Amino acid sequence: MERKIMPTTWFLGFLTLIIILHFLNVEKKMIFFPYNQFGWIFVLSGIILNLWTDNLFKKYKTTVKPYLKPSYFISNGPFRISRNPMYFGMLLILLGTTVLLKSVVLLIIPFAYLCIIHIFYIRKEEQKMLLQFGIEYSKYKKKVRSWI
Repeated sequence: MERKIMPTTWFLGFLTLIIILHFLNVEKKMIFFPYNQFGWIFVLSGIILNLWTDNLFKKYKTTVKPYLKPSYFISNGPFRISRNPMYFGMLLILLGTTVLLKSVVLLIIPFAYLCIIHIFYIRKEEQKMLLQFGIEYSKYKKKVRSWI
């Protein structure tokens, strides 16, 4: 069986990269105290969003893994405002970390994460959801944005 890279691996890799580049002093600090503390809002929001979404996946006994076939179409909770709340939560954590570390330059990393996730995961997941849930998912897709 082919081993596939999970989105959380990308997330953890980019989070590690942000921290390493911070300690290597690659970037110039441009967000100063106390303004950098707003990063906590992003980080905590991202954690809460991921935990909430993960609970829904468990509640409805469907897979969180993008390579497996979903067994249930979730459209409540955070899925009312984003088709991809877990990915959005991870993005918030990355953004919040860069703000906490006072870096504007490192903001490129969360956006690289966004691009990779959208191109390599979201597009495929949405095709799978459309095949699995048809018109119900199509209507949902028209109503709810991909990110926010």
